[in-house]
Amino acid sequence: MKLVRPKKFLGQHFLKDLQIAQDIADTVDACPDIPVLEVGPGMGVLTQYLLTKERPVKVVELDFESVAYLKENFPQLGDHIIEQDFLRMDLENVFNGKPFVLTGNYPYNISSQIFFKMLDNKNLIPCCTGMIQKEVAERIAAAPGNKSYGILSVLIQAWYKVEYLFTVHEHVFNPPPKVKSAVIRMTRNETCELGCNEKLFKQIVKATFNQRRKTLRNSITPILGKGHPLSTDPIFDKRPEQLSIEDFINLTNRVEKVLSDSGNNL
Repeated sequence: MKLVRPKKFLGQHFLKDLQIAQDIADTVDACPDIPVLEVGPGMGVLTQYLLTKERPVKVVELDFESVAYLKENFPQLGDHIIEQDFLRMDLENVFNGKPFVLTGNYPYNISSQIFFKMLDNKNLIPCCTGMIQKEVAERIAAAPGNKSYGILSVLIQAWYKVEYLFTVHEHVFNPPPKVKSAVIRMTRNETCELGCNEKLFKQIVKATFNQRRKTLRNSITPILGKGHPLSTDPIFDKRPEQLSIEDFINLTNRVEKVLSDSGNNL
């Protein structure tokens, strides 16, 4: 069968380097003995190594050409090829409610959305690995005070230990992307509860980083309301990149108390 044509609208960049594919597949070994779900397998360059792991492997692929290629070249997958949009899937149904490792050479155009879906299903996904844009990987792994530190950093690191594993250069793809890539691994930490209102936590993180050049005094005003007494607290002179995850949790609890005292519903 002829090779699959990379499609720009699907963000497809097919990896050609087999050693890198093997290295990415090996990242799932950090979370052994549970099934693996690969997103966007394309022509199976990563799949072929995942299938040697002696555990259940399923792949989810939206591109009909890739699905046809996989069916012909990887008959051992059988009915484990899921022809769906990952972002629309009910992940509870993939392995009958059992936890699994999420991995893949993720489409660049939806990588952040994939990780937000991971967070929504964090109790099902104890480990997530794979390749994404280097810039996105740096944001996910960034520490407070770093210019890359932002929404993804805080929301993911609140629940996962993040490892930036290695950088991948453009020439190992077809077609070559315009940016470098990176392989990361995210493993669930010991946090079971944040210790604050999770919905409000997300709202505060997103609101403050969406105006990251402003101090918290300005960016959080729409949540608190103008002239609120809490706005005199010194923490509001800081910018969001100066706050640790614990700082955001404490801030969320204080904001929730103020909203509750003033009779505002969250």
